[in-house]
Amino acid sequence: MSTQAPNEARVIPLRPQTSPPAPGGANRTPEAPAPKEPLWRDLVGDVLRRERLAQERTLKDVAETARISMPYLSELERGRKEASSEVLAAAAKALGLGLGDLLSLAQDELVRHSTRSRPTHRRTAPSAQANGLCLAA
Repeated sequence: MSTQAPNEARVIPLRPQTSPPAPGGANRTPEAPAPKEPLWRDLVGDVLRRERLAQERTLKDVAETARISMPYLSELERGRKEASSEVLAAAAKALGLGLGDLLSLAQDELVRHSTRSRPTHRRTAPSAQANGLCLAA
């Protein structure tokens, strides 16, 4: 049975609530928050900007070559916009890259970030038996 008044709205918190302090004011060391995973758009934007600057090109030059607006390219580089694959391919081509190259460089950044922020876990190939394959003669 609910203890709410009939006309009172129920609020569901979106963030986990912090636990109350320990009884008696016991000091405990606060746990460090888990590192935040980077967003894909941030990684792609970083790669676009790094490649453009490495070529010593301006936003205007790359945007004109890619046939996208300069403000939009700036937003992409800053991770403020989520670009379509067509726009990413045009931006990559304007920088002399293929779409696969751009995404591969962004994946490398993601892997680098992940290995810095987490303990490393070895990924092992699944066994044939676990995949339901029978290798018996």
